[in-house]
Amino acid sequence: MQVKVFQNVLDANDRIAAMNRKRFAEHRLLVLNLIGSPGCGKTTLLEKTLLLLRQRKAARPGVIEGDLETSRDAERIARLGVPAVQINTQGGCHLDAAMIQAVADELPLKEMDVLFIENVGNLVCPADYDLGESRKVVLLSVPEGDDKPSKYPYIFRAAGAAVITKMDLLPHTDFSLEAVRRDMRIANPDLVTFTLSARTGEGLEPWVEWIEKLAAETRIAHRTPNIERPASK
Repeated sequence: MQVKVFQNVLDANDRIAAMNRKRFAEHRLLVLNLIGSPGCGKTTLLEKTLLLLRQRKAARPGVIEGDLETSRDAERIARLGVPAVQINTQGGCHLDAAMIQAVADELPLKEMDVLFIENVGNLVCPADYDLGESRKVVLLSVPEGDDKPSKYPYIFRAAGAAVITKMDLLPHTDFSLEAVRRDMRIANPDLVTFTLSARTGEGLEPWVEWIEKLAAETRIAHRTPNIERPASK
């Protein structure tokens, strides 16, 4: 009975996610759903990413912030001059498609090329919920340990990319890049991976270049074709 109820919830979510995806495609928007544990550095990475995107002038961003309480993360993003809206789940452990649908009108979608959705800090529940995103991106920080891909394989299977953050702390831990990369390959051989430090800036360029490339491909893929008028007689 519980399995059936949960499946009904996911089916309803997927229907709204499909509507979100259609709407984002109409605006030619790349949508990245950032998923990671609390404290893994999602917001800090997002801040540095937004600054680089603005500096390079290759993609205009917007942000949806998800958290249990407060609007602190959205305020941090807004201070950068980036359109941002906060969703508070009031204890919910993940965002869902209906939440995204409800706040999308608060963002200037026509003026954006990439929408970042920072999900609630959690490696479990967000993996099940399609928001209408182009790709899920899972974040894993060095202080969390290198066993996350083996302990939480589903999110790594569902993700299109993985970012190992806080690489500046690597010399102070026993974190094994070899082990985490091996387990990521086992979970998802096609996973695109990045290693970086938002604090020092090391590794940020390849990450931002990847976003810019995807945003450009999305604009082309969803471009409205020119309709040729019949020749005058």
